[in-house]
Amino acid sequence: MISLPFDESAIRRARRLAETTPPDECDPRVEALVNELIGRVADKWTMIILEELEQQGTMRFTQLSRAVTGISQKMLTQTLRQMERDGMVTRKVHPVIPPHVDYTLTDLGKSLGAAFCGVWLWAEDNLARVAAAREAFDAR
Repeated sequence: MISLPFDESAIRRARRLAETTPPDECDPRVEALVNELIGRVADKWTMIILEELEQQGTMRFTQLSRAVTGISQKMLTQTLRQMERDGMVTRKVHPVIPPHVDYTLTDLGKSLGAAFCGVWLWAEDNLARVAAAREAFDAR
C-alpha cells in the first residue's frame, strides 16, 4: 500500500472532491489559475517539496536540498521562490552568519497538497490496471 503524505481528513476531502461533478461553466480566472497551478505542480519539484514540508514541518534550505534528491540548488531556489510568491510557503530569514533560512508550508500549500492527494488515491486504486495496460501496449 502507498503511504499517503496527508492525514485522513485530507484523504476524505480528496475523495469527496473526486466524486464532485465540475460545473458546466467556470470563471475564466479560476480556469486560468487551475491551468497555471497544474503546470507548476506538474513540474515535479513543487509536489515533492510540498510533500517534504508536509511530512517534516519547517525545514532549512539545506535540509530541503538534501531531502529532495536530484534537485539542483538553482531549481530549488526557483521553485521555493515561486511557491512563496503563490502563498504556498513562508520564508523566514534569520539574521545570522552564515544566513539561516527556514521554509514552512502555509495553510494554502497544505490545501493544495490535499487537493492533489486525489492523484495518489487514483494511482493506488488503478496501479494494477495501468501496469496491465502498459504490458499489453509493450507486447504489441
